[in-house]
Amino acid sequence: MNAKITTFLDSGLLEKYLLGDTTSAETEMTETYLSKYPEVQNAYNTLQFNLEVVAKSNAVDAPKHILETILDEIDETPVVNMNTYKKYKNWHKLGIAASIAALIFAGWSFSLYDQKEKLSEENQVVVDEIFDLRSDIEMNNKKLDDIMRQFKQLNDPETYKYIIEGNSRAKNLKTVAYINAKDKTSMIDVVSLPKLPEEQCYQIWAELQGKMVSLGILSETDRQLKTIPYTENALGLNITIEPKGGNTIASLQNSVAEITLQ
Repeated sequence: MNAKITTFLDSGLLEKYLLGDTTSAETEMTETYLSKYPEVQNAYNTLQFNLEVVAKSNAVDAPKHILETILDEIDETPVVNMNTYKKYKNWHKLGIAASIAALIFAGWSFSLYDQKEKLSEENQVVVDEIFDLRSDIEMNNKKLDDIMRQFKQLNDPETYKYIIEGNSRAKNLKTVAYINAKDKTSMIDVVSLPKLPEEQCYQIWAELQGKMVSLGILSETDRQLKTIPYTENALGLNITIEPKGGNTIASLQNSVAEITLQ
């Protein structure tokens, strides 16, 4: 036996190989020696035999009923094909990967949806602001048109101006009426109104052939040009104190101001 074989046998690799403790490199070396040298193969067979002897000498016979139970279980246990198991493991791994991918996609989709919802809300806010701005512009344009129309009426040569001042019952009352018989328009500008109890109000009337026609209620909040109904062939205007909300018949005994129209 040459020194190379002796060194190998003394290294203990053969015993490790028999017990399955060798590394991949040691396994490759051992199997090379087993295939090349009969002396190593004989030593391996001897070790294998001795291991079986030791195992048998230390073995304890199991009770017969346990062996029978084990055999029955083996018969009833389905045989698992290793290839199928490997396929199952692969499919299991693929399933996990697919689940993770689905979760990531779901999270990404939710993020996009959330961003879309926020963007939609922001767009709606912008749309609402534009709508409000357009409404404000339309309202301002309407006010401007009203002002220009009133300005035109006031400067029309056919428009007559009538100053209505209060009597002793309402000394601080002052209003200005603008009447245009040609365009059949009437406006009134409330300059000042003495304060009344809450249950009373000022009401303006047009005198028409012995009949008083209501033209509306006057309020301190109407301190701007206010359009009132035009009354054809009116002889005069009269302001009276009436119950809150106005009256259907003029209380001439409570008259506080009156003028005669041309």
